[in-house]
Amino acid sequence: MSSDVHADVPRIDAGLVRRLVREQFPAWAQLPVREVAHQGWDNRTFRLGDDLSVRLPSAAGYVPAVEKEQRALPVLAAALDVPVPEPVALGAPGAGYPFPWSVRRWLPGRVVAALPDVDRSALAADVAAVLRQLRAVPTDGGPAAGAHSFHRGEHPSHYASEVVAALDTLRTAVDRDACEAVWRAAEASRWEGPPVWFHGDVAPGNLLVDDRGRLSALIDFGTCGVGDPACDLVFAWTSLDVPARRVLRDAVGSDDGTWARARAWALWKALIMLAGSAGPGDRTEHEAVLRAVLADPVA
Repeated sequence: MSSDVHADVPRIDAGLVRRLVREQFPAWAQLPVREVAHQGWDNRTFRLGDDLSVRLPSAAGYVPAVEKEQRALPVLAAALDVPVPEPVALGAPGAGYPFPWSVRRWLPGRVVAALPDVDRSALAADVAAVLRQLRAVPTDGGPAAGAHSFHRGEHPSHYASEVVAALDTLRTAVDRDACEAVWRAAEASRWEGPPVWFHGDVAPGNLLVDDRGRLSALIDFGTCGVGDPACDLVFAWTSLDVPARRVLRDAVGSDDGTWARARAWALWKALIMLAGSAGPGDRTEHEAVLRAVLADPVA
């Protein structure tokens, strides 16, 4: 993702949310507004009372996701066993905030990102189950992968020039030959099946678990669409150890080509982050992902 996507970011805080709600949804004006502990990169989320949440794009590049989610989430909610956010209302620009925004039902649970001791193999099995269901949802009217999904759902070669530029920047800091081998394996494959639904950002911050550590909700469908589902397997290298990675691959039924493209998606993101692109996570995290990709025994 380009480093200028957050240019001219508006100030988003609880005060802004209170003003927006008061102006556009006065029936909720007396509800308390609280910033959630774990914030995403594309949006800022605030809890509104006990049962609602407010979600605001953090930059103009994420605005197309607002109305897309309003349309897609009811369709996906009806087809998935795991809860997804339920749209309640659509807000308009106002109170000095220039973008549309949304009100959703609050989903209980804890984000995996805050739980380092969660059972990764059980989580992998749960994620695989919901991804299989997601791929089976009828795609009629679903948004074809493109700019709105930051090209998730397309072939990772869309970002080939960024990979080359990152390798040129990083030079001897990474094993270029090994990185290029991963990339070539991906370029040699294509999704041969019909387009299917993908989430686009299966990440620890978008997975909620219950008190038993089992998946209780899947959130943030801002990069969802219809296309190649390989992008949804990046989770294998960003969040899973080797045994859990094997569980994910076996349970989701990934073929060699899809797994190769998924590795390339993970490689691309780790490289551009290490080369200086703006985004979540620190250098240690991105280095760990790169090591996992290059050493992947489940290939």
